Amino acid sequence: MKRIYTWAAKPASRTVTVSDLRANKGVRKYCQVSVNTAEESHAAGMAGIDMIACNADNVELVRQGNNELFLTAGLGHPKYATESDVVRGAFKALELGADAIITARSMSVVSMLANEDVPVMGHLGLVPRKSTWVGGLRAVGKTGDEAFELYQRFRRLEEAGAFSVEAELIPGPVMKEISQRSGLITVSLGSGIDADVMYLFMQDICGDNETPPRHARAYGNIAGLKKQIYEERIRSLKAFKEDIFIDNFPSEKETAGLDSHELDKFMENLEKLNG
Repeated sequence: MKRIYTWAAKPASRTVTVSDLRANKGVRKYCQVSVNTAEESHAAGMAGIDMIACNADNVELVRQGNNELFLTAGLGHPKYATESDVVRGAFKALELGADAIITARSMSVVSMLANEDVPVMGHLGLVPRKSTWVGGLRAVGKTGDEAFELYQRFRRLEEAGAFSVEAELIPGPVMKEISQRSGLITVSLGSGIDADVMYLFMQDICGDNETPPRHARAYGNIAGLKKQIYEERIRSLKAFKEDIFIDNFPSEKETAGLDSHELDKFMENLEKLNG
């Protein structure tokens, strides 16, 4: 555990720092998962996950569940549209406890943040919201020319000042060669085992989705458990209704009782009133 000061100038501890990631590039692998609630970040910590990532709007909530894991906050395009929006959003997320910022914006935006010593993670390969440029949701780098252009983008991102990059849906052999030739900490999301960090969304890992994407693997079955809970809820409601109509609910067990002596007194008072 490393002692640090947060961007809010508060003492804290971290399991991983940017310096650790750089020192261990090519030496050991790290794992990262997405989290967006206190419960999810607490579970990640209990499971020994190295790094977590969340939406920038959820940093404060996520830190309530875990205040030790390395946290990267994502700045979504619609809300953080202008450069000033990006700067304000980045420093707000850092103030609330983020350790790094991820953005799929231009190299100039990356440089703008990096020039302020903000640890910036870029996003290359398939960027889903920019998928129209590559003809849809597909792996990027499937041809020699496309792979070489992708490598050039990695170089430009590093020159812009990023320390890391989420590498999404890049063919494994291409990712291996690029990672070996880049100083960036490469974070593989569906890009094979030869990156520095392996990353998946928590929903895919835990089986929240009945059909996870091809690049993911479900290690749990939360979707199945949710279905069981839904079906059990309906069964319970039906049984409740049926018992009502056969006078089986409430029974004496669920109904407040009365001492027989007190009941007799009550009845006597009623008779006097009606007498």
